[in-house]
Amino acid sequence: MKKRFLLPLALCVSGAFDSAQAQSSLRLYGIVDNGIEFQNGGQGSVVRAVSSGLFATVYGLRGSEDIGGGYRVNFQLEQGFSGVTGAATDSTAAWNRLAWVGMSGPFGELRIGRQKKPEYLFLNGEIDPTAVKSIASPINNFQDVTVRASNAIAYFAPTIYGLSTQAMISLRDQTMKPSNGLHFYNVVARYVNGPFRMSAGYESQGNATGSSVQKVWRAAAGYRAGHLRVYLAYQSERQTDNSENRDIYEASMSYLLDPFNLVSVMYGYAHDRAGQGKNAQQIGLTYEYFLSKATSLYAAAGLIDNHGQANYTLDGTQYSGIPTAPGAYARGIVLGMTHKF
Repeated sequence: MKKRFLLPLALCVSGAFDSAQAQSSLRLYGIVDNGIEFQNGGQGSVVRAVSSGLFATVYGLRGSEDIGGGYRVNFQLEQGFSGVTGAATDSTAAWNRLAWVGMSGPFGELRIGRQKKPEYLFLNGEIDPTAVKSIASPINNFQDVTVRASNAIAYFAPTIYGLSTQAMISLRDQTMKPSNGLHFYNVVARYVNGPFRMSAGYESQGNATGSSVQKVWRAAAGYRAGHLRVYLAYQSERQTDNSENRDIYEASMSYLLDPFNLVSVMYGYAHDRAGQGKNAQQIGLTYEYFLSKATSLYAAAGLIDNHGQANYTLDGTQYSGIPTAPGAYARGIVLGMTHKF
């Protein structure tokens, strides 16, 4: 009698488990980007092995559960590391890039935790062909901003007639003074109409001591014609203690020569409005050869013409450039391979 009861129960539990599994998904993903780089910042040259020359080298977990009615529970965990040493980019954090959970549905999407700011998650792909990555991107080298926020709450609104919007706030914690209250807020919008794209965003972020606030404006416009894509971008950075007052302008384009070859060229100018004599301009070039859908070879090069006291350097996607002498040229090239899984 007991066996007759247990067998149907086991079958029911097994079926419920299979049904739950069918409604959930979990994916391990990652990127390994390694290369060899040459850089000279006016104080000597260096040849070195680098990781994250074009794409950030990461691994992560992305999951989603369908809970019915068009609603899903989502999460993402992501860690950055060096593909040439194996070391974590931040040894103090198990998931130093992303660690959030949230819900999506007809209302849009809500995320809570450490995540990339909408200003960069949403707009970087609209600013230049590299999505503001590598030594070739002028804005990547000229800007002084943070990309991610902890203790964050983000909202992604549904796209309506080509218009998409995102917003985020983040809260202070015990590592800051004051240790409570609002630390950061951001709002961005993008409009797409056929080949035309326009986007803009604003963010305000206090420093760790609460003594100053950085305010950043971004705007970009783009046009696609066949295999050609053209970008125009503007970014301003202001610090309320007047330690920073900078405008950055960039014009760039990319062209897909054929399914295997993509070339991009970028020009940027940084205008120092703080009177510190730190203007600079840069030309950047990238070439990508697609071996497959998952693997590509690339070359990225940059030349910065620093003026006066400016000492901008060539930063990789997930590493810093070498020190540059004030007023000197910073020049470099990285040859690498990227594999995505």
